[in-house]
Amino acid sequence: MHDSIAALVRREGWHAEGAAARVHYDGGGDRFAVEFYADAECVLYWTVPVAPGSGASPADDSTTTATAAPVPRGEIPDPLRRRIRDDLAAAGIAPDVERRQV
Repeated sequence: MHDSIAALVRREGWHAEGAAARVHYDGGGDRFAVEFYADAECVLYWTVPVAPGSGASPADDSTTTATAAPVPRGEIPDPLRRRIRDDLAAAGIAPDVERRQV
């Protein structure tokens, strides 16, 4: 396991998946998966499907997303982006990695 991945999994909510680390975020009715890829040193944001009837979407519980889909960085709430940069920095990873375009 990469040292950077091992350091991130010590942060709240992060877990390892091979050469990547992932954390899920729920806020304001939105659900995201955030992935850090150690080999590419980049962060990707994804929407997370909501199961019908799960109560996960307060606005419309019948809405579902069939599959995860990438989300442009500019559409991610600033508090989440700050949290990710803070987690990266605490894990010894340059926080500017979060801003890197893929």
